[in-house]
Amino acid sequence: MKIYTRTGDAGETSLFDGTRVRKDDSRVDAYGEVDELNAWLGFARALVLEPDLDAALDQVQRDLFAVGARLADPAERIAERVTKAGLGDADVQRLEQLIDRLESELPPLRRFILAGGTQAGAVLHLARTVCRRAERRIVALAPPVDPVLIRYVNRLADLLFVLARAANRRAGAHEAEW
Repeated sequence: MKIYTRTGDAGETSLFDGTRVRKDDSRVDAYGEVDELNAWLGFARALVLEPDLDAALDQVQRDLFAVGARLADPAERIAERVTKAGLGDADVQRLEQLIDRLESELPPLRRFILAGGTQAGAVLHLARTVCRRAERRIVALAPPVDPVLIRYVNRLADLLFVLARAANRRAGAHEAEW
């Protein structure tokens, strides 16, 4: 199978239900933001994180494929039959539990934190901003998406902030406060 299909040469692409849309369609834009986020997380993982942080990001990357699939499926045709494209409240709770666990090893926030620190910490802060941008694109979709997707992406941005802080703290990097 060739990587190129030529079906997008006129500026259109297909959603999972077969609908042809322009590549600047808001739905394509939303899952494109999720794809960019996934790539930034891959970059963060390439910077050699501690095993528990790497494992957490591995699962998040898999989840983001599910988010992208759900966004590319406005008619919800694959959601029921492809279990790996499913996301639910348990996935949001998993992120919350990880946030709570990591926050227990961090000093309490007193002020805003400037993005930076180690390379991994800085990339995770960058990923957080891409996550927030993806969230804004997802929230703007009409018709609205399954609310669990919005909760997941919202919580993920919080997790990425905490992961950045944890990566920096574990490496002994100073957090610059504003």
